[in-house]
Amino acid sequence: MKNKEEAEKSSPRRRGRPPAFDRETVLAAARDTFWQHGYDGSSIADLTAAMGITPQSLYAAFTSKAELYRETLDQYRRMPRPEPGNPFQDKVDTVTTFERFLTNSAKIFTAPEHPKGCMISTAVLNCAEENEPIAHHVASMRLQSLDIFTTRIERGIAEGDMRPDTNARSLARFLGAIVQGMSVQARDGATTEELLSLMSHALNELRKYQLHPAT
Repeated sequence: MKNKEEAEKSSPRRRGRPPAFDRETVLAAARDTFWQHGYDGSSIADLTAAMGITPQSLYAAFTSKAELYRETLDQYRRMPRPEPGNPFQDKVDTVTTFERFLTNSAKIFTAPEHPKGCMISTAVLNCAEENEPIAHHVASMRLQSLDIFTTRIERGIAEGDMRPDTNARSLARFLGAIVQGMSVQARDGATTEELLSLMSHALNELRKYQLHPAT
């Protein structure tokens, strides 16, 4: 008759709870993997290797690769920016708002501690048909940013620091295109200084619609 130790060795291993992990830490590892390789280019093997967990733990914690990606996008939005504060909520004029936002973008797109570019503005532009729901999700996030830009320009018109004939939506799309271009150029090796120089041209265009107080 087998003793207890022999019985335990010969019996199938019981499934226990997966090892505990810090959710934000493993999300950051997955975030950087998606950021670097894109959604289609990041396999479950790539993700679990970066996160230091098993596939079973990934599915238990995040349900699916798609849900994991959505959470990493949310975490990306929560990342601290080089310049603190929210320029879209602070009481500054419209041009200063976008100057601060674009300066943050230039710095974070080129920071050495994580992949280059923006995780959202140029993400999932082309994908396999089965991943179209993810592409739509990211596109909706870009549209949310466009709405934020538009609302801020409309606020500038209402508060009198932007010309009343300004086409807020069109100008917002222009600024969104600048962000996307900065992201692509950062991925291609543009430096912080080069992106800041590019940004200055965008701000010069924005200033054409700025109303200056009478002196």
